[in-house]
Amino acid sequence: MNAGNRLSVPQGHVLFRAGDACSGFVIVHSGTIKVSLTAENGREIILYRVRPGEICLQTFGCLLNHRPYHAEGMAETDLVIEIISHSEFTQRVSGEPDFRDRLFDAVASRFADMEQLVEDVALTGFTARLARCLLRLADSDHVVTATHESLATEMGSGRAAVSRGLGALARKGVITIERGRIR
Repeated sequence: MNAGNRLSVPQGHVLFRAGDACSGFVIVHSGTIKVSLTAENGREIILYRVRPGEICLQTFGCLLNHRPYHAEGMAETDLVIEIISHSEFTQRVSGEPDFRDRLFDAVASRFADMEQLVEDVALTGFTARLARCLLRLADSDHVVTATHESLATEMGSGRAAVSRGLGALARKGVITIERGRIR
């Protein structure tokens, strides 16, 4: 991969939307892509994030099945990415064992992430899901800087439910809530 193929993408830029055709396989060199799904009622859930060394299942599925995207991908941070065409992707999968191995490892890892998301949504109580979400988003000082609304989007829930769940965790002494921060 040569640096000439790399693109700088600013934070907030939408890379793809539901219904868009796939322009190629995205390789993230730095930054984070947030992939989310929005229901007809406007409720959004974050499916996963794509960081360096990870793959976007939406793009992978679109390339292999020749179908449009079903979700939205947005630059959550400034990005440096590379987009390889469908034909180059196919050539690299068949002709470069190292690329193919990294790809399949990343697919397996992303699939496990998606299984965890389904398990969390379908089989785990709300308070436990909220606690897992907080742990996942916490920085090294165990602080989450997020609004109730952004936590609701992260979990695919409503803001009121998040507020009630945070209140319950605070009453149990598990967290401390400050303005815009949760410790």
